[in-house]
Amino acid sequence: MKSLRTASVGIVGVPMDLGAGRRGVDMGPYAIRYAGLARDLLEMGLEVTDYHNLTVPGPESGDVGWPRARYEQLIEEACLALRNCVADIGRKGNFPLVLGGDHSIAMGTVAGLLDARGDVGVLWVDAHGDINTPETTPSGNVHGMPVATMLGLSGLGARLGWTSRGLDPHRVVLFGTRTLDAGERRAIRELGVRMFTMSEIDQRGVKACLDEAISLLVGRGGIHISFDIDAVDPLEAPGVGTPWPGGLTYREAHLAMEVLAATGEVSSMEVVEVNPIADHENRTGKLAAELILSALGRTIAG
Repeated sequence: MKSLRTASVGIVGVPMDLGAGRRGVDMGPYAIRYAGLARDLLEMGLEVTDYHNLTVPGPESGDVGWPRARYEQLIEEACLALRNCVADIGRKGNFPLVLGGDHSIAMGTVAGLLDARGDVGVLWVDAHGDINTPETTPSGNVHGMPVATMLGLSGLGARLGWTSRGLDPHRVVLFGTRTLDAGERRAIRELGVRMFTMSEIDQRGVKACLDEAISLLVGRGGIHISFDIDAVDPLEAPGVGTPWPGGLTYREAHLAMEVLAATGEVSSMEVVEVNPIADHENRTGKLAAELILSALGRTIAG
């Protein structure tokens, strides 16, 4: 088992649900911390600095704005603060660990990683493709647009730099996908983004698919895991923003994180869309914390 690139983890929470169509994921950072995350990281021998939560306004305090990208201005402001925090953690040589919040926060996380490292491979573990644009979205919810934004497709995120520096489509891999809108299918096909659907994972197995994904993502800036907890089947993770049946099992999700940890190439992580309102006794918050520990190298052997 290889170790992390660093023994120091910097945690930041982003209590935001502006990008979602359902309230509650703003409480996700509290639920994951409550599950004992920092304590368990310390028990693994890691140094932990918790930068607490960013201040994010609720939807009551702002204008919806453009209905094709609801609350986009407020989301961008929160992502700017997150970009600066992640860049600071990364420049110190530490491991940025971001707790969401809805998945639109990834626009700020990855912008900060690029500021600090210049390059990063993004493993997008999610039931959804999140590659809609304001033109293709059926909902106007920005948490369905971060991949498109980071690829320079959406026209959003100008202050984050995404209209001038998009990620290379070959540095993004979608993993665990099981529902797409028509515009997303078209964008994935035209850009050549590698996608491992649940159907392919069922046929080939988690490890074979993940080994291929890792081979595509390894690079100078390491691998960033952007994990939407709805990638896991709702039977295992009931407390999520947008549940969809047929996802990864408990063991498949842990195996994926264990395989990634073994590479020694994981350089940052975010876990998003934990919704305590829809959860049962913080079951999903605990699972999120456990998956983080697996990704950072915890095994049954210690």
